[in-house]
Amino acid sequence: MTDKTAVAQVDLKKVKPYGDTMNDGMTETAFTLPVPFGEEGSEAAKILAKKMGLDEPNVVYSKDQGGGYTFFIVYGKCRHTVDYTEIKVTKVEVEIMDRLECAKFIKEKIKRDVVIVGASTGTDAHTVGIDAIMNMKGFHGHFGLERFEGIEAYNYGSQVPNEVLIEKAKEVNADAIIISQTVTQKDIHITNLTNMVELLEAEGMRDKVILCCGGPRISHELAQELGYDAGFGSHTYAEHVASFILNEIVEKGRA
Repeated sequence: MTDKTAVAQVDLKKVKPYGDTMNDGMTETAFTLPVPFGEEGSEAAKILAKKMGLDEPNVVYSKDQGGGYTFFIVYGKCRHTVDYTEIKVTKVEVEIMDRLECAKFIKEKIKRDVVIVGASTGTDAHTVGIDAIMNMKGFHGHFGLERFEGIEAYNYGSQVPNEVLIEKAKEVNADAIIISQTVTQKDIHITNLTNMVELLEAEGMRDKVILCCGGPRISHELAQELGYDAGFGSHTYAEHVASFILNEIVEKGRA
């Protein structure tokens, strides 16, 4: 149970991890090293943890992964702090409307159906992200765009080439394109997302559609750097995406 008195006394200019007592710095970290399972490997993990800024590191779990690899879980006390008051985050600034409010907004301010296409493009075979936003059932109690009155949502699934999604957007005269990127090893999502922007520019379409992307490693700041209108990370749902797109349509005079 959190000590409310201690929390009230937190110095937000010197925030550090909390375990049992305020400012104890207790931290858990997990990683795999390309070393054999054994005492030498555990010592290597502790030395590395110290270099990461953890005092009194303790290997609480290790497992032989085979082939000369070992997985470690290490506890330690973080010596570093962060000034929370100096943090500035670039994020989507829009008033979030629920599903019914979105329908009312469309009826009163756009006065036509809004067309949105989406897919997991490139080699990404995962649909959990795009399904959460697009599909009628949505995710975690939040309905997807298919259930929003006034929105025509087309979910084209996974492993869709960027060129194909662009053609689909042309066919239905889409107002917005949504790209989901779940698999991001070796920053393949950066390459794929950049390719989409380049293709749209080559087609003369970039300024004609609202372009959004989302995924666990996507931020609004990254999306904008890559040429997107907005980026949505974890803990965002269909209403977040819809609210942004609908407001953009009105603000850009596309109603």
